[in-house]
Amino acid sequence: MARNLVIVESPAKAKTIGKYLGKSFVVKASLGHVKDLPKKDLSVDVDNDFTPVYEVIEGKKKLIAELKAEAKKSDAIYLAADPDREGEAICYHLQEELQGTPAKGAKKDAAAGPKIFRVMFNEITKSAIQKAFEKPAPVNLHLVDAQQARRVLDRLVGYKISPLLWDKVRRGLSAGRVQTVALRMIVDREREIRAFVKQEYWTIDANLSAKKPPQLSAHLAKKDDANVEIKDQAGAQAIVDTLDGTEYKVRSVTNREKKRNPVPPFITSTLQQEASRKLRFSVKRTMMLAQKLYEGVEIGGEDGTVGLISYMRTDSTRVSNDALDEVRAMIESRYGADYRPAQPNTYKSKKDAQDAHEAIRPTSAMRTPESLEKFLAEDEMKLYKLIWVRFVASQMTPAVFDQTTIDVAAKGKDGSTYIFRATGSVPKFDGFLKVYQEGKDEKDEEDEELKNKLPAVTEGELLKFKAILPEQHFTEPPPRFNEATLVKALEMDGVGRPSTYASILSTIQEREYVRKEGGKFYPTELGMVVTDLLLESFDDLFDVTYTARMEASLDDIEEGKIDWRIAMSEFYERFQKDLAHAERHMTDIKRMERPTDFICDKCGKPMVIKWGKHGSFVACTGYPECKSTRELTVDLPDIDKADISEQDEQEYCPNCGRPMVLKKGRFGQFLACTGYPDCKTTKQLGEGQKPKDVPLDEKCPQCENQLVKKYGRYGEFVACSNYPTCKYVKQKTIGVKCPNCTEGEIVERRSKRGKTFFGCNRYPECDFVAWGKPIPEPCPDCGGGYLIEKYLKAGAFAQCPNKECKFKKPIEVEAAAPEAVQA
Repeated sequence: MARNLVIVESPAKAKTIGKYLGKSFVVKASLGHVKDLPKKDLSVDVDNDFTPVYEVIEGKKKLIAELKAEAKKSDAIYLAADPDREGEAICYHLQEELQGTPAKGAKKDAAAGPKIFRVMFNEITKSAIQKAFEKPAPVNLHLVDAQQARRVLDRLVGYKISPLLWDKVRRGLSAGRVQTVALRMIVDREREIRAFVKQEYWTIDANLSAKKPPQLSAHLAKKDDANVEIKDQAGAQAIVDTLDGTEYKVRSVTNREKKRNPVPPFITSTLQQEASRKLRFSVKRTMMLAQKLYEGVEIGGEDGTVGLISYMRTDSTRVSNDALDEVRAMIESRYGADYRPAQPNTYKSKKDAQDAHEAIRPTSAMRTPESLEKFLAEDEMKLYKLIWVRFVASQMTPAVFDQTTIDVAAKGKDGSTYIFRATGSVPKFDGFLKVYQEGKDEKDEEDEELKNKLPAVTEGELLKFKAILPEQHFTEPPPRFNEATLVKALEMDGVGRPSTYASILSTIQEREYVRKEGGKFYPTELGMVVTDLLLESFDDLFDVTYTARMEASLDDIEEGKIDWRIAMSEFYERFQKDLAHAERHMTDIKRMERPTDFICDKCGKPMVIKWGKHGSFVACTGYPECKSTRELTVDLPDIDKADISEQDEQEYCPNCGRPMVLKKGRFGQFLACTGYPDCKTTKQLGEGQKPKDVPLDEKCPQCENQLVKKYGRYGEFVACSNYPTCKYVKQKTIGVKCPNCTEGEIVERRSKRGKTFFGCNRYPECDFVAWGKPIPEPCPDCGGGYLIEKYLKAGAFAQCPNKECKFKKPIEVEAAAPEAVQA
């Protein structure tokens, strides 16, 4: 019997594929890439046509040896990594290692070893696997070149620019070709928000009654058939006055049928956006879950392990004929013939779509979410259901509405005719909306119309006046990006590709260039500084349009239209000039000093703003003789700090999408997922979420200023409001006399590690300490002077601190200490 070796990327994929191929196939996993550019140096020979120098990844040497041993026993080798550029590069490197490299000058005997084939499939199902193995092909070198070009391009940018940031800002920073463009978009949006000047405007609504309910609410739309713009209260009041006592007559009633067409099936970017909007999943989590659904899930019965969705990295909306026939039959049987269009719905892919794969869809529309509920984890089910309903809806009939527009005329005292308009829609046929409605980043006018119920009126009908309501508004700045809107913007601008969005968003957060608060992206001070420095010298390289052109060049390499080395040469010629200019002229942030109005309270010299390891701070100009420093606060007018007051009403878990709640632990307050214990995600509070200082009716004993309750790293404490001039912190007493000296009082303290302990306020005169809260009650067994509180799984107890005494009794407390409960 012939023996064949199949190499895939992951063990889960290997398990699913193995059962379809039979005993003559041995399926092994490469666990991702087996070769990579070493991190120790550039590893790109610029003078030799940009040749990359790959090495076998250190942890993969044993695996390679095992694969080689298996290859020697095989008649054929099938490389079955994911069907994209990364997968093709993995296959190419595996082929290199398994074929071996001939000695210099020697000819390679192709017949000496087993034949190597490349197989690709868009879904992991029995039919798709069998079809792929019927028509194996060689490794696509154009795809390999495109992936290699991206790696070389990113390596040149990262390894040439990052040392500049180390020298000018701080060590450890890095610059990414695509990530920096995404960061720039966030920084530009932040500055646009800060520079935004609110503009006042007013709207006027009229509440009117017809012969039959409901009440009609119409907004002022026109004045003498021209659009109305009301800038201030005076303008609004003038219109209200001129309409005082007038009559309101129906000018026209327009009815028309309106259709809403279904949306196309998911591509990578739309799946990431919709999962963020509806499920509150991060882009990274969405792709992790989708990968698992693609590779295979155990669903029991005859099917066993099966891939549930098609390949999830795609920018094409194309769907196979077999999948269309199946879903159309399912729609008719489940929802009725009226919900199935006469012909399959087709959708145009975007202009630069690679169209290598189908849209993201269930491998079988017959596997309904309900049928898989007991086999999938909660988050897997959420994502599968989203993909299933979107695909099914994409092949259903349009939704139909009856839209009614009522124009009401009112004659003003100024002789002008004012037109008030009300629009409403009534569902006539739900169509695809029976299954699915797409989420929106902004308010949807059509959805608002559905909420607006209109009375039945006739042209010329007089309406009864109820009220006229002028309302003040202000224009709003553009919203900050969230994960969904940032992916949407990157896709629209042609920056990145389906496989890169998750890594882009993860990288800019991991590098601390941005942070996510209330679901929105805020650039950090470091992110803004790095962006400004990079744009100062590399404005063309990190331009959105230029980056999109580079992505298009990579697509051309993939299609064999241009040689990757020529593309690299054109890029590098321009890049070298920018690099040389940056080395000479890039601003040195480390040495910059900005003046302030502060005077050093130690030596009286002026203080300046400097840049340090952890960002900006205020330091004395007398350094090094005077080493006085001060924390930089947002109160300084000349510092570019983010206004982070804008928050969503609810913070959601980045992993499972459930709401997060404020909890209190041993190190203070934090956000925790409400899905505990299934989801154990926690998150530190951002600046905008930290509780504000609470003034107390108590004076500071040192400077007579008011005391305030503050929230620090280790929880609540009381301190002087005049900090840092006055550094008084009130000790937290527990109302118990010290059992050691009987003079002092027991106060609650924190160790350097943040653990709570109790000690005498007369320290160092009295060195009494206890890890448990003292109770002023003698031990009935040994006669000790006090007991301590202990919180165990069985509840709260009063226990003797004497190790030789075993006395312990249960106690009732109003609320157990949060840190004790967590312990």
